[in-house]
Amino acid sequence: MEQNTMHGSSAAARLARDGLAARQFGAPTLAHAKRCLLDYLSCAFEALPLPWSEQAAALAPAAQGGAHVIGRAGPRQPDAAAFANAVAGHGLVREDMHAGSVAHLGVVVWPMVFAVAQQRGVSGAQALDAAIVGYETGARLGRAVITPDLARLFRPTGLVGPFAAAMAGARLHGFDEARTLYALALAGNCCAGLNQWAHTGGSEMYFHPGFAVRNAWTCLQLAAGGAQASASILEGEAGFFQAYARAPMPAGIALFADGSAEIDHVFNKPAPACNFAQSPCQAALRAACEAGRRRIASVRIETTHAAVRYPGCAATGPFEHALQAKMSIPFGVAATLATGVIAEDNYRRLDDPEIARLIAATELCADAEYTAAFPARQGARVTLLLEDGSRISGALDDVVAADDALIRQRFRQAAQAVLGADTAARIEDLVDRYERVADAGELPRLCAAAA
Repeated sequence: MEQNTMHGSSAAARLARDGLAARQFGAPTLAHAKRCLLDYLSCAFEALPLPWSEQAAALAPAAQGGAHVIGRAGPRQPDAAAFANAVAGHGLVREDMHAGSVAHLGVVVWPMVFAVAQQRGVSGAQALDAAIVGYETGARLGRAVITPDLARLFRPTGLVGPFAAAMAGARLHGFDEARTLYALALAGNCCAGLNQWAHTGGSEMYFHPGFAVRNAWTCLQLAAGGAQASASILEGEAGFFQAYARAPMPAGIALFADGSAEIDHVFNKPAPACNFAQSPCQAALRAACEAGRRRIASVRIETTHAAVRYPGCAATGPFEHALQAKMSIPFGVAATLATGVIAEDNYRRLDDPEIARLIAATELCADAEYTAAFPARQGARVTLLLEDGSRISGALDDVVAADDALIRQRFRQAAQAVLGADTAARIEDLVDRYERVADAGELPRLCAAAA
């Protein structure tokens, strides 16, 4: 029988110790964390009217002294508010991406930070520190456990999200090492999210980060109340790695082990679609610009093995739901070629005959060089054979991420539509100086609608 002692020998105990350690993050890391925060807010505001956002918010009962739901009025029960904020942040399929873990960490970390910040009276600097540590936890575990075969079955965000959210919450709660260990061990029992949605277009995908953060909230409350759990939850014979990777836990998983923060490797999506469709669509746009109005006879897409293998990414239709189109690399490329742009409107054209013609003439395959460079880079090449016999290619060595200007533009447009220009400007200013703000809860309160 395992002895749940805090001698630091288990992997979860070491992660707990790493997660609670005092750290000084550099200006570039803090700036990128705030960029991810603003991008998360832009997604949540823009997704407010979508069905899954409405459905999640409807489950958040009013609670005096609770937490706020972005863009909606009144304090709510904190775990339900975190659930609703996670679902809304994921609602556009445009959330930030950590390619090494194939996970969307912001949509579990920021909702937890917002909920705890309104209960604990922490500063903006503490909130940013906790968020960076949360990203780090999910990213390091994800790098170690996620493979293309595993990701075909289980949603990576659902697997590592509970750990990421629990670590961020434990740091903000001021937990000691023992309670943090038990919160992480409990979170290991809450990993969830199957990838069948990618084959059907089902909306359960949108709720995966909500499940992760709500379960993590429960784990934190249990640990605070004295609940204990298996210290060997990661490396044990029936632990996380054996259960999902079907292999022993790799040695040497540690937070910030190489002196860098994993959040620095997170990128912000330029398009509201699957991560693996981003660079192929960008390559297609380059080819389309050169092709002009000449008619395309066939399309060849070369990208990473991980992209080709991920559920839904090779789908060729028919498409009943926009989510199926957002996951499909052939659809994204065909829509880009047909419209000449990469835009949200592309994914409403499910019955467009020209898009269907191009998909039917498309070949999707893995390229060895792009595969070898993944996940550090996500390259893609799109080659067009034109009906006049000429051949045109557009290629990128890596996805071109959304830059600061685009992130701010999207935020302003989305937040102003919900709260007005003055409040949107106040939110943006608050994010810009968040590390100097005394009350981190001011930000989620400001993001809520007036009663």
